[in-house]
Amino acid sequence: MGRKGSSSSWRVSSLLISILATFASFYVAGRLWQESQTRVHLIKELDRVTGQGKSAISVDDTLKIIACREQKKTLAALEIQLTAARQQGFVSKHTHGTETKKRPLVVIGIITTLGNKKKRDAVRQAWMGTGASLKKIETEKGVIARFVIGRSANKGDSMDKSIDAENSLTDDFIILDDVVEAPEEASKKVKLFFAYAAERWDAQFYAKAIDNIYVNIDALGSTLAAHLENPRAYIGCMKSGEVFPEPNQKWYEPEWWKFGDKKAYFRHAYGEMYVITHALASFVSINRDILHSYAHDDVSTGSWFVGLDVKHVDEGKFCCSAWSSEAICAVV
Repeated sequence: MGRKGSSSSWRVSSLLISILATFASFYVAGRLWQESQTRVHLIKELDRVTGQGKSAISVDDTLKIIACREQKKTLAALEIQLTAARQQGFVSKHTHGTETKKRPLVVIGIITTLGNKKKRDAVRQAWMGTGASLKKIETEKGVIARFVIGRSANKGDSMDKSIDAENSLTDDFIILDDVVEAPEEASKKVKLFFAYAAERWDAQFYAKAIDNIYVNIDALGSTLAAHLENPRAYIGCMKSGEVFPEPNQKWYEPEWWKFGDKKAYFRHAYGEMYVITHALASFVSINRDILHSYAHDDVSTGSWFVGLDVKHVDEGKFCCSAWSSEAICAVV
C-alpha cells in the first residue's frame, strides 16, 4: 500500500513538472518571437526611412540612428525659432566672445535687360558705384546693390556672353538662369530675385528698383531705419488703379476678370521702387512655386501679400516721378 501511494505521488509530481516546463517553453518562445518581431520592425522602419533596402545593422545601432534623427528634428525646430527671433530683432551681439558680422540693411535688385548696358553704366556712375566704391556702401551703409537679369531665349548666344563678360569685370549682377528675358517673365524675375536674395543675404530689407532711376542711398537708409521694428512691412508709393481688359491697351491685364466687376486693382506699391522686409522675402522664397504672377510685377508682388498680416506703408518718398532733396528715387 505504501509503495502504491508513493508511486501515485511521483506520477502527479512528474505531470506538474511537465506542465510547468511546457508553459515555460511557450513563454520563452513567445518572448523570443516578440523580440525577433521587434528587431524586424526596427530594421524595416530604418529601411523605410533610409531607403537602403536590406540591412544587417544591429538593433542598438538602429536605436542610436533613430535617436540622432530625432535630435536633428529638434535642432531644425530650434533653428526655425532662432530665425524667427532674428526677424523680431532678438539677436545676440556676441557669439563665443566675438562680435557678429553686421547685418546688411537692404539688398537692392535693379531690374535690367540684355540691351541696357548704357543705363547700367549710368546707374553705376550716378549712385551705385563700382569696385571699391560699391564695396564701401556695403560695409559702411549696409546697402547691397546688384543688377538682376535673366538669360536670352537662345541661351549661350552673344547677348548672354556679353552679360557674362560685363559681370566678370564689374561683379555686380544676379543672373537668374531660370528666367528668360521677355516682358511676360517680368513678375517671375522679381519673384526669383526676392527668393535668391533672401537666401543669399540675411538683410533687414529687400528692394526692387528699375535701371532708369536715381536712388538716394542716405534717404533710403534713414527711411528704412524707421521701420525696423515692423517685421512684415511692405513699403512703397501705394496706389490702386484701373484694370485694363483690352489687348490693345498699354497696361493690358489678361486676367482682368479676376479683379471683379469694378475692374480695380487692390492696393499695391508702384513698380519703379518698393521694399519688403526679410520675413516677407522669406515667404516669397518658400512659396515661390505656388505664388501666382500677373502681367505686371508690382501687381503680382501686391497680390502675394493679400490675406497676410502685412503692414502696407504708403511712403511718398518712393514716388519716383519728381526729384526733391528728401526723395528716395527719381527717374533719370
